[in-house]
Amino acid sequence: MGKIAEWLYERVPISGEQLAELTNEPVPNHLKRWWFCLGGTPAYLFVVQIVTGILLALYYQPSTASAFESIRYITEEASFGWFLRSMHKWAATLMIAAMILHQMRVYFTGAYRKPRELNWMIGMSLLMCTLLIGFTGYSLVFEQLSYWGATVAANISDNIPIVGPLGKQLLLGGDEYNARTLSRFYILHAAVLPTTLMLLVILHIAQIRMHGVTEFPEPDDEPSAPKHFNFFPDHMLTELTLGLVLMIILCALAVTLPATMGPKADPLTTPEVIKPEWFFYVSFRWLKLFSLSFAVISSGFIVGAMFVWPWIDRVLRKVTGIEEISVYVGIVGTFLLIGLTVWEAVVAH
Repeated sequence: MGKIAEWLYERVPISGEQLAELTNEPVPNHLKRWWFCLGGTPAYLFVVQIVTGILLALYYQPSTASAFESIRYITEEASFGWFLRSMHKWAATLMIAAMILHQMRVYFTGAYRKPRELNWMIGMSLLMCTLLIGFTGYSLVFEQLSYWGATVAANISDNIPIVGPLGKQLLLGGDEYNARTLSRFYILHAAVLPTTLMLLVILHIAQIRMHGVTEFPEPDDEPSAPKHFNFFPDHMLTELTLGLVLMIILCALAVTLPATMGPKADPLTTPEVIKPEWFFYVSFRWLKLFSLSFAVISSGFIVGAMFVWPWIDRVLRKVTGIEEISVYVGIVGTFLLIGLTVWEAVVAH
């Protein structure tokens, strides 16, 4: 073993002490609480998405003539295909939920403030990218609801000022859903968006390493008590434990609530009820409450405001004199998000 270690060190001259120094970044004590560690959860689920996605891609055929049949083969005939597809679906659902919860945690703890404004914007980009991955993945099944959901989304994007019509053309490959559309969704879902997501994650982690994790005071800690613990192995073991728990949950969901198939897409028959995936319920209900132009413009304004919220927060605190004014705004926004989501979920039309 000594000769092997010597041979390896000659070619990779990194000692154990150097590796420990590189990985043992001091981690604030508040990260011992799981709700402060939600950033690692979507990263783990993204790895599950990549592995199951590659395996599903071995059978999937991205064309309007064969997409539905290839999904049917995966679900009903391929060995453990139903399980892989269910794992892929549930990992996507939990990943989006974890991303939303992580962004909310950062918001309500004020971890986006100076000097971490740029990392907040990167986090918002990660959230938008994750939602787009969910949307394109949902559209690949070529079911009746996914087909008409994509059609409605394209028509909505057509109403975005200036860039809307071009965006619709790029998304569909024409003025309406056609034989080229599904392959575009597939390229976006399997290549463009995951690559973008990985690059954003690298930038996100780089920002965290440069600025460090936001530290919060511990009122019950003694002044002499240590305020940090090692990333490796302490925090790494926490993340591995969380990953094991997530895998158990994913397997349980995949077995008890497996992915099913609806009717094949029929461009000539509009379904009575068109509903997107749950993470777009808010947008769908918003569109139903107002005129299309107002709903699209106001949605864009809200998303844009969230991207630059660190600077809006600074102005609000200066004008109102209330240090945690953003918390009150966030509480109202959270109730609106939950209310609109539940409303759309329970109402048929």
